[in-house]
Amino acid sequence: MMKKPTSMQLTAVAALSVLALNASAAVTIYETDTMSFSTDGLINVFYTNSDIEKTDAAGAKTSRDQSRVRMGFLPNNIGFNFSKQTDDLKLGMRSSFWVSINDTDQSRDATSSDLGTGSLIDVRQFYGTVSGSWGEILIGKDFGLYNRENIMSDQLLLGFGQTSDFFGLVDGGNVSFGNISTGYTYAFPKAQITYRTPKSDSGFKFAIGLMDPNKTSPDSSEDRPRIEAELVYSTNINDNLSVKGWVSGVSQTTETAGVTQNQSGLGYGLNLGFSGVSLTASGFQSEGLGHVAGLDHIVTNDTVESDGYLVQGAYVLGGNRVVLTVGESTVEKTGSILDATHKNTGVAYFRTITPGLTVVFEYNKTEADVTSSLVAEENNTIAIGAVITF
Repeated sequence: MMKKPTSMQLTAVAALSVLALNASAAVTIYETDTMSFSTDGLINVFYTNSDIEKTDAAGAKTSRDQSRVRMGFLPNNIGFNFSKQTDDLKLGMRSSFWVSINDTDQSRDATSSDLGTGSLIDVRQFYGTVSGSWGEILIGKDFGLYNRENIMSDQLLLGFGQTSDFFGLVDGGNVSFGNISTGYTYAFPKAQITYRTPKSDSGFKFAIGLMDPNKTSPDSSEDRPRIEAELVYSTNINDNLSVKGWVSGVSQTTETAGVTQNQSGLGYGLNLGFSGVSLTASGFQSEGLGHVAGLDHIVTNDTVESDGYLVQGAYVLGGNRVVLTVGESTVEKTGSILDATHKNTGVAYFRTITPGLTVVFEYNKTEADVTSSLVAEENNTIAIGAVITF
């Protein structure tokens, strides 16, 4: 039986790719031959209009329109980076946090005491690294490895994406979902100890991490950490053709009230780039994990399976980029009827005005068929926004 994600899961969505996007634009505050300190940040805002239509089990339809001024898929954030070279080792640290510009959740009632001042400040990364010619060890809080590259390769990172009303996203006070639950799951930040190899001459890079396990209940038993791993291959075949492929996985065992369930998942994808064209196909499949954040474990005598795919094409010409996207995720119980299907189809236009400033025009059609709630939804959303990075 599929459940709506908790408020904690919803508020944590989409910060994963901020570091990668901002690293090249970071501002160096202090630098010597052996030490550096820099900062990076991102601000985005969108005007959105959503036309939502729902159909219940009896066929009765309800509809509403909602206009918002809100954040997109990426959160507004600021990050700080420190590195120090000591002999053959390089020490590093990163901390980052993001702030919602939509202080008061629109779905609350009029008695809410926040009155627009309940700003959410959420730390997504706080870790240290030790690296050398042998690779890198990361200790602290960072994003997970399972489906991490699926999100990093999403062509709508700087855009808006899906806002299914089933998840409360139309009226939510935080980010939209990009293609979370319509093609991939969110690589939720976790306390971890992770080792990464240096990129080999053949183009491969491997990472494996011990993660703090996700608990299904306060008294659940996890006798070993959650294990996540990722293998990425990337190369430039010539000046006009680049290839990137990846596979990731997760494994955890949970016991609750005498019921033991193995939770596992596999993510994968391929990207080809040539002559201004970027083609991406990715997917995932899992057992015992949710299709949103991989946290909503379902420990029952039935096996709950999730899977999804995302196919995208993008074309860049000068400061212009056009993206076409379609993705879908499903959840079902073994031997029973389909529990839920979420699908998103979209088109987006990105225009770089100047380095650090991008405007976005986007349309998304999100469809949900949730058997457990006997509800079908169609959500058409137009988003117009701007993104500033440094």
